[in-house]
Amino acid sequence: MTMVRSLVLFALAALAEIGGAWLVWQGVREQRGLLWIGAGVIALGLYGFVATLQPDANFGRILAAYGGVFVAGSLAWGMVVDGFRPDRWDVIGAVICLAGVLVIMYAPRG
Repeated sequence: MTMVRSLVLFALAALAEIGGAWLVWQGVREQRGLLWIGAGVIALGLYGFVATLQPDANFGRILAAYGGVFVAGSLAWGMVVDGFRPDRWDVIGAVICLAGVLVIMYAPRG
């Protein structure tokens, strides 16, 4: 159950961080205004909070593993929200990153 909880928290963190960054991007680059930027800043703050809920107590491990979730999640966000179509190298890179998440977070430790 701990692994499932951890994976759900990673997914929520990715949603908050990637969504927040996208909102700021929209506010600034697409000139949608301060409301979008403010919503993005709030979402980015929520990301920081969600990361603290991980069951592992090691900050460095959590953020290192989350990096892989962020890479794959960013590509997925681009596909769903912006119509981005990753090429095979994007997909291979994301799979490698997710394998790294599994090793960093869930490898047996003595």
